[in-house]
Amino acid sequence: MNDRCRRFEAQVLPQLDAAYNFARWLARPPLDAEDIVQDAMLRAFKGFDSFRGESAKSWLLSIVRNCFLDAVRKTQRRRAEPIPSDDELGSDDSAWLSEEPNPEAVMIQTDEHRQLHEVVANLPREYREVLVLREMEGLSYREIALTTGAPIGTVMSRLARARSVLRERWQTGEEDARRVVQ
Repeated sequence: MNDRCRRFEAQVLPQLDAAYNFARWLARPPLDAEDIVQDAMLRAFKGFDSFRGESAKSWLLSIVRNCFLDAVRKTQRRRAEPIPSDDELGSDDSAWLSEEPNPEAVMIQTDEHRQLHEVVANLPREYREVLVLREMEGLSYREIALTTGAPIGTVMSRLARARSVLRERWQTGEEDARRVVQ
């Protein structure tokens, strides 16, 4: 194995989970996310010699984002059906494997996770993108700006608005649920 492959494996491959998570939030259906990540990894490997950045994670996530946007453009050009939402969010088996002694608490937590995923998934793409990169992937504002190609002020504004919309929709959803129970 040559030095280039070793450096790629050491710097980029550890970011594969983050790339898939980001692609999943952008594209939602798991198969589409897998295709996007596969395309991104191929592009990253081909362009690895030109990588000069500080953060392999933000570099790879930029490539994932660009692959997603390319896929969206291709879909729009073909006038195909839009990418469907992921109905599998409710099938998270990890809650069932929990050693939580109270099954009711597990069900409530699972339902809350599903509702949160649904609210985040329904945010506008620009908001969802910065929220996932900051809160789930732990990128700094600067890294998010590099990843999305937006100015840092725009990143901060979108993140604040995303949090506000998320909070508003979450609280509205909880009120709606309480009305149904009463």
